[in-house]
Amino acid sequence: MKKIFVIDWSLIPVFVLSAYSGIELHVADYEGNHEVWHNWAVFHVLTSLLFLMASIFHIATHWGWYKGTAKNGIGRKSKVTAVLSILFLSVVLTGFALLGIEGAGSPVGLCHFWTGIVTTVLSIGHILKRLPLLRKSLK
Repeated sequence: MKKIFVIDWSLIPVFVLSAYSGIELHVADYEGNHEVWHNWAVFHVLTSLLFLMASIFHIATHWGWYKGTAKNGIGRKSKVTAVLSILFLSVVLTGFALLGIEGAGSPVGLCHFWTGIVTTVLSIGHILKRLPLLRKSLK
């Protein structure tokens, strides 16, 4: 299997874990059990760092698309991917900001949560659109 597909396949489980743990973290905050919240927070940070590392490799393998977009503008089919890239950067930056502040219920925390939800929805669409190509890579 080509390296690009290994990277793309590796993104899926860490994406699921990162998104799921982020939602569970939010739920735990509402339930008010700090120990449960703390455990989800640690798990979310770890899985999100793994997702970030895999995403860096993913972006590097698709760097030609970014260069082409910067040079030629955004094509009609590329608008969702461009928006997803910007949202992902926002989620990453707000996530790192939360490491230095008391994030639960803060404006930065809520921004991270809602941007994460929108990014998750767009990411699912991004994955589903490319799933036939990913499945073909297994043959």
